[in-house]
Amino acid sequence: FDPAATRQAKEAGHPVRTLPGFVAGASPAEVLATLACDLVLEASPVDLTTGEPGLGVTRATLARGIPVVLANKGPLVLAYRELHDLAASTGAGLAFSATVCGALPVINIGRRDLIAAEIQSLRGIFNATTNFILAEMATGRSYADALAEAQRRGIAETDPTLDVEGWDTANKLVIVANSVLGIDAALADVSVTGITGVTAEHLEAEEASGSTIKLLASAERRGDGYALVVKPTVVASDSFLGQCNGWEMGIEIQSDLYGRMYHKIWEREPLPTAAAMLRDAVNLLRG
Repeated sequence: FDPAATRQAKEAGHPVRTLPGFVAGASPAEVLATLACDLVLEASPVDLTTGEPGLGVTRATLARGIPVVLANKGPLVLAYRELHDLAASTGAGLAFSATVCGALPVINIGRRDLIAAEIQSLRGIFNATTNFILAEMATGRSYADALAEAQRRGIAETDPTLDVEGWDTANKLVIVANSVLGIDAALADVSVTGITGVTAEHLEAEEASGSTIKLLASAERRGDGYALVVKPTVVASDSFLGQCNGWEMGIEIQSDLYGRMYHKIWEREPLPTAAAMLRDAVNLLRG
């Protein structure tokens, strides 16, 4: 497709099938096989059962020596080591900073800026939807009302299960564990508890003592590995994570060389995630 025409169609609300060159029923793999391209950006919907179509597209692209930029978490959660090794064997680049906290460069910081350090622990708010819901509940709203407001604003999906039960956060933690902490981790290695059991009364009680509740992803050093946990956690309201409110996501990282560092972003719209994919694309293409 012509990029300018594609953009105009999408901005006008027209489906891709209205563009010249559209082939009905063509799978992503079939489309890829017909193209001579320098880079593939994969942002299809997440499927945590099969990883498809993203996993198949990523495999086929890397096998051809073509670099891939991922926003889709599924392929990495299900097959991180395989894709990492495939990219290394063919010399193709594989970048995925958009898969964790959108534009917040959690992956880049961990892999590049902390390369000489041992990370002892990390804790983060990786899901803005649940953070918004908890912030609304802190004002006295019930969980059901806060979720309905998030859905009304288009923040939460019609089926919010992945967000509110903690699985989206767990997916991101698995990617961080593999790529930054250097361990072979799967979803089964993460202890996951969502926010559905948190009530406005719980938040009110914590607020009275100067604390609040956040859905945190954490990795704590345990011998040669890490304990990976996602759960609602009580934190001081005036702490870094306690002050990550509403649309904000953040991470605190403790390492042996750099001590404790904090990183934070406010992200309400898809644009920052798209910007992260652009960042990855530029880095891959310039080598």
